[in-house]
Amino acid sequence: MGKSTVAAMFRAQGVPVFDADATVRELQGPGGALLGAIEARFPGTTGAGGVDRQALGARVIGQSDELRALERIVHPAVAVARRAFLVRHRSHRIVLLDIPLLFETGGDHLVDHVLVVSAPAFVQRRRVLRRPGMTPAKYARLLASQMPDREKRRRADHVIGTGRQKWQTRAEVTRLLTCLRAGLVR
Repeated sequence: MGKSTVAAMFRAQGVPVFDADATVRELQGPGGALLGAIEARFPGTTGAGGVDRQALGARVIGQSDELRALERIVHPAVAVARRAFLVRHRSHRIVLLDIPLLFETGGDHLVDHVLVVSAPAFVQRRRVLRRPGMTPAKYARLLASQMPDREKRRRADHVIGTGRQKWQTRAEVTRLLTCLRAGLVR
């Protein structure tokens, strides 16, 4: 959808950004705090380089019980990191929490505003299929495990479109941030 690009635009304007995906990569990377628990529950999915994301993905994507087991390992650790981020940045009026699956995990109740980054389906598909190791079948399973984009947009307080030129998206981010800083948006 362009979440990382939009998060970088907020960061460039001085907004501290908590990146849940980056936190997960750190927790699951070489020497990561979650490797033991993941290996114990999903044998053969970790190694010297951390979690083998393709092997782990093959075990959990489309398997709701397995995915929930992984989430019971990962989500509490990410929540601890998020709380530490909020404490570190408590002097900032605005922070951005870049959290995939925010609605699916009930995280939308923890924030003041929900910003959804959205792109047309054909743009999203093209972007995702460019990722290493991604296939149309994996993409379909991934979509099936997520709330539909139209529902996320409906539930959002703000929607930033990313299916256009970056300068247009950047201008939209600037407008929203200006309104938030001025207290014009509640």
